[in-house]
Amino acid sequence: MIDDVASRLRAHRKILFARDSACLQPLIDAICRCDHRSIVLWALECCEEPLRRLAELAPDEPRPAEAVRLSRLWAEGAVKMPLARRAILDAHAAAKDMASPEAEALCHAVGQGCGAVHTEAHAIGLPMYELTAIVRRFGEDCEAAVNSRIAEYLAALERCEVAAQDPALRWAEFLRREGVPNKEQLRQEKLKRKSSAP
Repeated sequence: MIDDVASRLRAHRKILFARDSACLQPLIDAICRCDHRSIVLWALECCEEPLRRLAELAPDEPRPAEAVRLSRLWAEGAVKMPLARRAILDAHAAAKDMASPEAEALCHAVGQGCGAVHTEAHAIGLPMYELTAIVRRFGEDCEAAVNSRIAEYLAALERCEVAAQDPALRWAEFLRREGVPNKEQLRQEKLKRKSSAP
């Protein structure tokens, strides 16, 4: 099993991955290089797998799917932030009603993915929670599934970088702005400065 995951399991942590998890560094680096629109496309696309699994584990729970639906509309400018934000908070609230730690983590994964519409810094929360759900599902035999999913994230991000350039896509005004700094990149730069300070 992945070392830092095993130590978090022993510590009874709810979330088993963090921004400093070694296996997430290539993904974080890739997210830092992307524009906000690419990250939004990626996060909403990556929500589909957690939603599929949630449909198996909690077929009567509509809140995570509704959060994705409204977040897509928010990204397009078809609904305003308060409506989508309420749905995202409801997806997180659904986690409390889940019967398993896997389903709980998946609800949070969807909520974090939807939150990427607001800021790039939420995007990494999706894999942190979804990979936690994978560990909860597969236990000690999780490493191949975790590595496979990370590879899928990276491939999807590459696809979304290209897809985000499609002029036919509709975007909310705040996502059309050019030259806005990537919040995840700013966060990573701040952490590097902090860690290198005497």
